[in-house]
Amino acid sequence: MYCKTIVKNNNEMKRTNLFLIFLFFVSFTFAKEVKPVKNVILMIPDGTSIGVYSAARWYKVYNDMGNALHHDPYFTGTVSTFSSNAPIGDSAPTTSCYMTGVPSRTGHVSIYPEHDPGNDLYPLDSTMAYQPLATILEASRIELNKATGLVVTCEFPHATPADCAAHHYNRGNYNALAPQMAYQNLDVMFGGGNRILTDDIKEHFKNNGTTLIQNDRAAMLAYNSDNPVWALFHDRALPYDIDRDPEYTPSLAEMTQKAIELLSKNENGFFLMVEGSQVDWAAHGNDPVGIITEFIAFDEAVGKAIDFAKKDGETVVVMLSDHGNSGFSIGKSACGGYDTLTLEELFGEVSKYKHTSSGLEKKLIDVEPENMKAEFKKYTDIDLTDDQLKLLLSSKNYKDGNYIEVENSESLSRNIIDIMNSAMCFGFTTGGHTGEDVLLAAYHPDGDVPMGHLRNTEINDYLFKVSGLKTPLPELTKRIFAKHNEVFKGMDYTIEDKDADIPVLVVKNNDKTLRVPAFSSIATINGDSFDLGSVTVY
Repeated sequence: MYCKTIVKNNNEMKRTNLFLIFLFFVSFTFAKEVKPVKNVILMIPDGTSIGVYSAARWYKVYNDMGNALHHDPYFTGTVSTFSSNAPIGDSAPTTSCYMTGVPSRTGHVSIYPEHDPGNDLYPLDSTMAYQPLATILEASRIELNKATGLVVTCEFPHATPADCAAHHYNRGNYNALAPQMAYQNLDVMFGGGNRILTDDIKEHFKNNGTTLIQNDRAAMLAYNSDNPVWALFHDRALPYDIDRDPEYTPSLAEMTQKAIELLSKNENGFFLMVEGSQVDWAAHGNDPVGIITEFIAFDEAVGKAIDFAKKDGETVVVMLSDHGNSGFSIGKSACGGYDTLTLEELFGEVSKYKHTSSGLEKKLIDVEPENMKAEFKKYTDIDLTDDQLKLLLSSKNYKDGNYIEVENSESLSRNIIDIMNSAMCFGFTTGGHTGEDVLLAAYHPDGDVPMGHLRNTEINDYLFKVSGLKTPLPELTKRIFAKHNEVFKGMDYTIEDKDADIPVLVVKNNDKTLRVPAFSSIATINGDSFDLGSVTVY
């Protein structure tokens, strides 16, 4: 019977062998002891391909910013990142794997993936589909009473931060993700997304003593209370680093340093995830100046984390991307003889650009046609041709409609980057994610760092061990996420407003009524509220 299944066809045999190989590696992952530390900092430059590291170094050399990255002394290996059923990962399932130990599927935020027969790259239990999975952040808070924090440049419920502190099958459902993150009672949350805050979240912050700082860099930097703090900037994401107003919007390095300062007050230690969120976004847009400057901004944050770790002596820093993006390369076929191009020829042009394409769009969107050439020259040093000017003026979102005869289908930002790229010799294969291995760097005060080639599941194993956690995450999952129809079996229960953003589980037993809102940690019995200790997921 077993032989028949295994030899059914050659492809099936290959998949079976893959499972066996994978299980072998899982079995022997970090067989050596790893010394636990007090504090763990996980740093993710989202969507960073290996070429970005090289381009960032050369950009620094050309612009007299030094010749090295803060990463450089700490590279230890490479990591394969993949979804449960696909080699090319999306941010949601790949960081979910770092957090939970289980690769998931595109769009899934820290939940168990559904079984995909014939395509699964990881052995799955089909009965577990859509089960919320306990994360390293949740385990650190619940099991070890550590402080927890997230620092990002995207809006706070975006995929990577949500992977740490929320659970859902749809990464785009902020109505489900945002309240979970608020009710996780994080000690620090720095990033974007003021418009996403609801009245309920703000009320919860008042009730649990969380300070909310909005669009006030100075207040964030001056904050020194022991109370939890959320500091959010802008309606959604922060601007790209090269586009931001430094008086108004903090850098990722500033937010990282402040988060470490606050979290380190906890005598039990802390878990902090820092994401350079928009390296990925710039890669999606094929925007070299955005990619390079965003990564350098992230690398500066790495420097702050490493400086703290070395002085502290009880802190681990792990640095790796969640996936590649865009096939970014130094050199492209359209540049004849590109292998002979000088440093000036390769990096001189990109170094003239004062904004990303989206940042420049904001500058040009209302510029009158007669001034467009001068303004474009001011920010890029490019002399627009008449055809290029016509292209910009025909952009579908260009505001001065009186001057537009025929709109094209592209945005002004898209047309800007096409013009900018025509003057550079950086290549792209796609505007989406790519499946190459990502670089791994790590610092441990005793040198117990992950080395060689690893899988995303092995990163979770290392984070678990170095955090000093004892309860296996699958066991913690069973403890904090139980199905309501099992917990309240035999009782009278209903789910009110199933189609609402926040449905409510209502359980009646004798003269008591329990109400448990979805995506919250607060429940009530006969109107009296109490904290469940973990969020409820619907």
